[in-house]
Amino acid sequence: MPRVFVQGNPADYYPRYAPEAGRGAVRRITEAGEEVLHKPCRDVTEFGPDLAALIDDMFRTMYVAEGAGLAANQVGVGLRLFVYDCPDDDGVRHVGHIVNPVLETPTGERRLLDEGEGCLSVPGAVMAVPRPDRAVVRGQDRDGRPVAVEGTGYFARCLAHETDHTNGHLYLDRLSKRERKDALRQMTERRDEVYARRAAKEAAFDA
Repeated sequence: MPRVFVQGNPADYYPRYAPEAGRGAVRRITEAGEEVLHKPCRDVTEFGPDLAALIDDMFRTMYVAEGAGLAANQVGVGLRLFVYDCPDDDGVRHVGHIVNPVLETPTGERRLLDEGEGCLSVPGAVMAVPRPDRAVVRGQDRDGRPVAVEGTGYFARCLAHETDHTNGHLYLDRLSKRERKDALRQMTERRDEVYARRAAKEAAFDA
């Protein structure tokens, strides 16, 4: 079994960070409550250097924030797009980006995994959220070519979570009122610590 999949395809080798990150710049990550996170994103219709530069910036921002995925509206851009660098439950690494993602839950037998989930736009909070243990996302790559990525376990959670973002939903929307209040309390208590860690990571990223 290959240990790395890039854009859904097996790779013999992949560096610690996606090459896009070396070309990108860190952008500010939006937080829960900002309008761009709470409305459906627009379809990407133009494929070219501007889109490629956005993807580069998103990869770098994701790594600095120590995330497994990042959607475009999390850097203030209301387009249907996300990047990811995420392991599955077998330790296989999955790296790539998906433009105009559509989530499919495979038919047949499936399980719901009720496990901890966090979000870079809800810094410091982790809550249990039920998600299917398998997911498929179809869309396009930066050049407009079709792409399909399948994930299991934690990676399936990542695919569902990031596609939710492009539809204007946070994982907070899947919680009860009491759970949401708990998540926001965690965010208030831990936010400063999270931002200090991000700042240190950014300073050390090219070291």
